[in-house]
Amino acid sequence: MKATVIISFYEKFEYLKLVLAGLERQSFQNFEIVIADDGSKQETVTKIEEFASNFSIDIIHVWHEDKGFRKNKILNRAIKVANSDYLIFIDGDCVPHKHFVKEHFENKNCETTLTGRRVNLSLKLTSRLTPHKIREGYLDNHFLQLSLDGILGKTSYVEKGVYLKSNYLRKIVNKKKRGLLGCNFSIHKKDFLDINGFDERYEAPSIGEDSDVQFRLELNGVTIKSLNNIAVQYHLYHKLLPRPQENLDLFKKVKQEKNAFTKFGIIKK
Repeated sequence: MKATVIISFYEKFEYLKLVLAGLERQSFQNFEIVIADDGSKQETVTKIEEFASNFSIDIIHVWHEDKGFRKNKILNRAIKVANSDYLIFIDGDCVPHKHFVKEHFENKNCETTLTGRRVNLSLKLTSRLTPHKIREGYLDNHFLQLSLDGILGKTSYVEKGVYLKSNYLRKIVNKKKRGLLGCNFSIHKKDFLDINGFDERYEAPSIGEDSDVQFRLELNGVTIKSLNNIAVQYHLYHKLLPRPQENLDLFKKVKQEKNAFTKFGIIKK
């Protein structure tokens, strides 16, 4: 097994089926899937286990009890059960482009974390999607429709959905440094273990799964490399979750302390 795709997930099984359909059609197939489930109900867990038993790719499902937003904690458990040395992180509402896994894996380097970007689909386009459409390449092959909805509807960042094949254009587009995106990044397991994974004190969306990770990785000498227009995703519509002040306060403290290795990660000290 050359890579592990870790999907952060909570409750939205219909969205998960779309994401898994996107993974099923990947041009690079030598990977396993770990679903990091932040406390979905038993009914959803049963659906996942039944679906996984008949899926074409090996799926490991890790779960813990629902005690609020504990995404980082379940992601750390997913890292521990991963069977490969290369980890690719996505969210359970982000459908990957056909070459998503291939690009993450083929561009990997030691002490380098790769991060791509995503198109934000409107409710209208999201509601039209089915696993069959995803497997047929609907999102990859209907850029004009995405563009029209970007102009006339509510799809945003459509330009992030342009998949560039030219190495020359790739270099031009990715000259600018970009921040790590928690739903679209990959890393050698060793590099992540060296900073002790995710900081589990973050118990709300944003910062804890990306900005904090980037800050501590860079403290440890890891470079963040952009795969804009290379590792492409399509983000399924949902209402934005609140971003509380507590995360900002904690991140401020982390930056002041400047410790790459968190004491609140995979290994508790």
